[in-house]
Amino acid sequence: MKKHNFSAGPSILPQVAIENTAKAVNELNGIGLSLLEISHRSKDFQAVMDETVDLFKELLNIPEGYQVLFLGGGASLQFAMVPFNLMKTKAAYLETGVWAKKAAKEAKLFGEVNIVASSADKNFNFIPRGYTVPSDSDYFHITTNNTIYGTEIRTDYDCRVPLVADMSSDIFSRKMDVSKYALIYGGAQKNLGPAGVTFIIVREDILGQVERAIPTMLDYRTHIKEGSMFNTPPVLPIFTIRETLRWIKSLGGVEAIEKMNIEKADLLYNAIDQSKMFIGTAEKESRSLMNICFVMKDQYKDKEEAFMEHTKKYGMVGLKGHRSVGGFRASTYNALPKESVEALIKCMQDFEKENA
Repeated sequence: MKKHNFSAGPSILPQVAIENTAKAVNELNGIGLSLLEISHRSKDFQAVMDETVDLFKELLNIPEGYQVLFLGGGASLQFAMVPFNLMKTKAAYLETGVWAKKAAKEAKLFGEVNIVASSADKNFNFIPRGYTVPSDSDYFHITTNNTIYGTEIRTDYDCRVPLVADMSSDIFSRKMDVSKYALIYGGAQKNLGPAGVTFIIVREDILGQVERAIPTMLDYRTHIKEGSMFNTPPVLPIFTIRETLRWIKSLGGVEAIEKMNIEKADLLYNAIDQSKMFIGTAEKESRSLMNICFVMKDQYKDKEEAFMEHTKKYGMVGLKGHRSVGGFRASTYNALPKESVEALIKCMQDFEKENA
């Protein structure tokens, strides 16, 4: 039976990226050696790294003055690296979920953190609006997509201070203006590749402004100078990212991907909105294209476990909602085909016919 992978991360990847990575694990470029056993400084892997950086810049139209890095430690390490490198005295944070809260917690180790707005009072089911970012902030940090709660910032903010964004779960999902950001980071395991590598897009002129000493490995300038090879980079995930970016380019780039993502999300949200049994949890104006969260209406709450069992008959994987929200979560990342969304809708409608 075909599996429909709605997992929130690690998550679905393009089949061609998986197949090409598997081939490279056996043998890279016909050299008689596996990707896993060659030097990261060999010409064969350097070519992989160079192309991956070039594709990042091309597909996101990254302007001059920015650098693309691939590091370890996950987005969680960036929660500390960002303030370590950028915070002089104070920074502003938008609190839109668990990961935004964790980022702010780490920043408090380096200076004053101003939570300019929060959606915690409604269990993070909306993106706050109408707040002011203090002009004396060293930077303003946002989390663009909130996987647990199904909300997303789908516009590029105009900001008077350097804008920093955690884009772990929506990078390459929509057209964006990189020039409006000072630094963008994220884990790869949603839309790009397997777990184990973190991407950073950083504007060089914001670095070197703090007075504190920064440990070598935590200084972005170290990794810029060494081309992400100060120490051994996560070679396999970087290779898979390259294959994923090649796939995105073959489809017509980020503009084409965004159109596909809107189509998939509209299909599922419309089905939820028209359902007698299911209801979405995120405010409509804040809905994510990447993580679609929904629950049973109150009179059907006792049927949630039965629905999860029902989904197995249709090959559905990864639909259980996060424990802090409950219900169900369909992660519709770039590589998820429309047919999987259509299969989920049929699964929901069949269950509703039998139980509503």
